[in-house]
Amino acid sequence: MPAPRKASCEFIADFSQVMKKYFGTDGIRGRVGEPPITPEFVMHLGYSAGKVLTSAEWHLSKGERPAVLIGKDTRISGYMLESALQAGLSAAGVDVLLSGPTPTPAVAYLTRALRLQAGVVISASHNLFEDNGIKFFSAAGTKLPDAVEHEIEAGLNAPIKAMPSAQLGKARRVNDARGRYIEFCKSTFPNHLDLRGLRIVVDSAHGATYQIVGPVLHELGAEVVAIGAQPDGVNINHDCGATHGAALQEAVRARQADIGIALDGDGDRVIMTDKKGILYDGDRLIYIVAKHRQQRGTIKGGVVGTLMTNLAVENGLRKLNIPFVRANVGDRYVLALLQEKGWQLGGEGSGHIICLDKHTTGDGIISALQVLYAIRDTGKTLAELARGVTLYPQKLINVKVPKGFDSRVSLAIRAAQAEAERDLNGGGRVLLRASGTEPLIRVMVEGESRQKVKHWAEKIADVVRNAAVG
Repeated sequence: MPAPRKASCEFIADFSQVMKKYFGTDGIRGRVGEPPITPEFVMHLGYSAGKVLTSAEWHLSKGERPAVLIGKDTRISGYMLESALQAGLSAAGVDVLLSGPTPTPAVAYLTRALRLQAGVVISASHNLFEDNGIKFFSAAGTKLPDAVEHEIEAGLNAPIKAMPSAQLGKARRVNDARGRYIEFCKSTFPNHLDLRGLRIVVDSAHGATYQIVGPVLHELGAEVVAIGAQPDGVNINHDCGATHGAALQEAVRARQADIGIALDGDGDRVIMTDKKGILYDGDRLIYIVAKHRQQRGTIKGGVVGTLMTNLAVENGLRKLNIPFVRANVGDRYVLALLQEKGWQLGGEGSGHIICLDKHTTGDGIISALQVLYAIRDTGKTLAELARGVTLYPQKLINVKVPKGFDSRVSLAIRAAQAEAERDLNGGGRVLLRASGTEPLIRVMVEGESRQKVKHWAEKIADVVRNAAVG
């Protein structure tokens, strides 16, 4: 484990993502109508995925066809892509179950609960409606390994050869998907506690949780004030949800609520706010859950964060004697490290939080319930529970670069990083990371001095910008 005050100067790239043409860190994503998010490509993707995901021995009964669940968020393009994906899967001889607007973690759960061969989500997560994407879950409700994604991509080179008519896949609606998932979420909250007496503002980002998170909290006893719950196909994540906390803060203050919860468009991210309107990101929420579990003696091992996790969280957990390690950025890498170590809790500052004792993947609703459990069990406020972690100033700048740009070969960028490291003098970190989903270099500087953090983040970003066009 690195010393808490040791400066670092890093560039992180995931080479498994570089080798893949379409799959990024969270499935395939892009602008609707532009390759690869076109009906033609998605139909071919469905066909290839159907062939790959059902090629293994699934212990199916004689005459039984493999089946895949398709869920989506509330983007208007979801209708078009759902039809294309369904056509491709059907051509491969796969039966399709359609759940309509369904959170990403709900698809993971339902895939397991219904004993299906795979689950597919049509969503671009926290992006605006102009984008969309496709991500897959295995029969176990986990993200697909890199090797399987490579195999699906390889199949895109082969033409579609539909199965004989008698062997084509069928499609049907799963009418009770929402109710099943609501009950699952409620089951993760202790039976001896409830949320009576709490007024909670919930911002669903006009996304996939708009008909789910409110009922979950209401049925646990809370008074729920819903915002961001009127999707029209184009307003998903627009100035609301987990990436725009101001709407939540304003609503909590206006309605004199006790707590606010904001999710992103597909429901796998969460941030929260207290009655004063103070925001709590994923880093502090993870700290709260870990601290509470340690106090109850239920924590298993330690906590997995990422290279972007605030240094204050690492230091705070160390003071509690809770082990902490960093994974590459992306919930799939957090999950892999949790599984490797046999731990249960991890996540990212963005609000992707994984509680493996509750679910196989990150889940915004279930993560919020874990924080509410700590509040109800201890009688403390969010501020009191988060005491012990004062986040270091952190500045993140996304720099657009040409596709394939490799900042590691730039001497100017290296020199700027080294200069920043010397100036921070052990009191911070510098991190450059290539995005796995967009042509971006993410420049992050963190340290004790807000002025230095801002200065060096902007300076390094300018150097990256100039190097990219030079």
